[in-house]
Formats: sequence, structure tokens, C-alpha cells
Amino acid sequence: MSGNSDLRPVTVIGLGPMGQAMAAALMRAGHPVTLWNRTPSRADGLVAGGATLAPTPAAAVAASELTILSLTDYPAMYDILGPLADEPGALADRTLVNLSSDTPDISREAAAWAAGHGARFVTGGVMVPAPMIGTGDAYVFYSGPRDTFDSSEPVLRIIGEPRYLGVDPGLAQLFYQAHLDVFLTCLSSLLHATALVTAAGVPAAEFLPGALTTLTDIPAMIGDGLELARALEAGEHPGDLSTARMMGATAEHILRTSETAGVDTELPKAVNSHYQRAVAAGHGDQDWTALYEVIRARR
Repeated sequence: MSGNSDLRPVTVIGLGPMGQAMAAALMRAGHPVTLWNRTPSRADGLVAGGATLAPTPAAAVAASELTILSLTDYPAMYDILGPLADEPGALADRTLVNLSSDTPDISREAAAWAAGHGARFVTGGVMVPAPMIGTGDAYVFYSGPRDTFDSSEPVLRIIGEPRYLGVDPGLAQLFYQAHLDVFLTCLSSLLHATALVTAAGVPAAEFLPGALTTLTDIPAMIGDGLELARALEAGEHPGDLSTARMMGATAEHILRTSETAGVDTELPKAVNSHYQRAVAAGHGDQDWTALYEVIRARR
């Protein structure tokens, strides 16, 4: 825990499971914590532990130089803090750290909005579920002005390891969304595969342990992330061990099996489309990484 001189007051706005976990971690570290939430009763447990519940968003922001927002999205921030913008000086010299989810462009617009009202703004993306907040496994992506991040870093570190990406306010959300792209797609594929097996009358318990092993084995199959990044950037897809054509055949078989089983086909259709388009573009004899050539943005 930091020394007493570092135990600055912190405001937390938004008390869903994530906001409650953040507030509790800050309180355990000894910080005076002020709370605000649309449903005040969500603060009851934290108030019983010593937090202060502000009657209004304005009072919450006024209570601390640093305000952490944990909301559904950025429009919720405007709904809550927008009225303060009409009050001269209400946001001036305040640091807003928004750990809500939204798009990179929305984050950049929010940073400009905050700066226009005299506030400092840092964007964040929390990469763990609420029960892991404050543990050694927690980490959070941040972006925004370096000096603003640095001044808040000792407090933010209590939530999880801070990973600063740069001054562009959109970077934290870009990395957050990209990581969640991998995560959410894996979750959907896990459920789709389970539905495929159970449609044949096989209990899920006979499938899922092995399927989870497949997920955890993927890093070893793919190899070093830096080497993969180098190959993608160089456009190198040798196809020594597998080819897009071979794996595309499997993707088509999965699609056909799903159709026969009556399982939803949207996910296997999307995967099959990547392979078929890669083959059509002349990448059939190259590695599966050649899919990147049909997926990536064209500038």
C-alpha cells in the first residue's frame, strides 16, 4: 500500500459489479472513496464499509480531483456528467478516467469534450472480470496524456496492472475491443461446438473438458506471437504444414455438419467464408495466416 501522502480521495461513478469491485479495492488500499450511482442502494455495502455516497453527480465529482467512471458505455457518461458541463468550472481541473466500453472514435470525441470543459481525460479498458479486480492477475489498458496518466497511476495500479499505450485516447479502447474480439469469438465457438456435439446426443460433459484443452493448446500450435506478427506484417504465409485450401475444406465440413444437425450456422458460415475467399484470391497453397490478407483493412 502507498504511503499516507498518496492516499488521495477518489470518486467512483457507476456501481455495477465492476464499479463495486474497483471501489472496494480502493477502500482496502486506504483511499477515501466517494460514490454515485443511479440506484443508490447499490452503494449500501460500500457505505457500510466507510465509503461516502454523494447525493448528486456534481457532488461526487467535486469530492475528488480523480473520478473513475465504470458505466455501460460513453453515452451514459454524457447523461451523468453532461449537466455539469453547463455549470462553469464544475469539471475544471478534474481528472476523468473512463473505464467504460465504447469505440475508439467515441473515446477520442469524449476526450475532446472533456478538454473543452477544462477536465483531463484518460481512457481505459479493463481486461479481467470483476472478481479479479485488485488481484495480481488484473490488468487495464490506458491511453491519453502521459502526464495525466502518470499522476493517476499509483491509484490506478490498485485496480490492476496499468498498461499505458500512448497519447491517442482511442488506443485503450482499440486494444480492449481487439482483445475482446478474440475472447468473444472463442466463447461463441465453444458454445457452437458444444451444441454440435449435444445435437448428436452426446452429453456436454463428455466434450467440454477436451474442448477447453484445445483452447489452451492454441498458443503452442501458433507459436511465438512476435514471430506471427512479423510474418503477418511481411505477408509471409509459407504453408509448409497446412494450407488455406486444406483447412478451408475442414471449415466447409463444419458448416455442412452444422446444417445437418440443425445448429445455428452463422459462425461456421463466417469462418468458411474467410477460407473460401482466401483460396479464391490465390492463397490456397499458403498457410492459414493468409486469411489475414482478405480480413485486413485496405488503406
